[in-house]
Amino acid sequence: MLAIFKREINTFFTSPIAYLVMALFTVITGLFLWVFKGPYNIIDSGFASLSPFFELAPWIFVFLIPALTMRSFADERQLGTLETLLTKPVSKLAIVLGKYAAGFVLVFITLLPTVLYVYSLSMLGNPPGNIDLGSIMGSYLGLLFLAGAFLAMGIFASSVTSNQIIAFIVAAAICFAFLYLPESIALLDTSLGWMGSFGIKEHFDSISRGVLSFSDLSYFISLSAFFIVLTATYLKK
Repeated sequence: MLAIFKREINTFFTSPIAYLVMALFTVITGLFLWVFKGPYNIIDSGFASLSPFFELAPWIFVFLIPALTMRSFADERQLGTLETLLTKPVSKLAIVLGKYAAGFVLVFITLLPTVLYVYSLSMLGNPPGNIDLGSIMGSYLGLLFLAGAFLAMGIFASSVTSNQIIAFIVAAAICFAFLYLPESIALLDTSLGWMGSFGIKEHFDSISRGVLSFSDLSYFISLSAFFIVLTATYLKK
């Protein structure tokens, strides 16, 4: 697993992929939060709150993380190196976990520059420093759990095809479905309100409020584990 992890990290940072992902995320969120007029603009809202960022970030991750994972196995198939990789003395699950861990590290590094948003917000507070750090930390934790689930879905989508574009589309569709579809169904039909608990958004919003419940944590861990095991099982076949 460690060897796969190191290999993936080296691949990320010796190609434009990592830098492009980090730059795109920082630029897009920065423009929406501080430059573009609209519901996500912090200055226009009049409140020293980072809530607009945590509302916007999942939408960006729906497309950005599939772009990050689309080459995980699809590229291996296309180059003909997947067979060689699968014959190495390492389990299929370890291969998947190595790729997953590398992707998670890259997402974590991508989020680091956004700490500047927290500092800027703190300076805008009245008095300066008057912000809800507990809620912000909870929201960052929720965003990492959400990213972890999306990474697992993206890696699975990449394992079923040799075409990176198809892998991207399938991954983005799965991520979007898990993020918004259950909540949308619950809102359209009140008798199906229980459907909301199957969606990522309800659990993400719960953690973002600073409430770390066992049900929310187990949901994200179980969802990520399901797609990781599903990928490993598919590779065995």
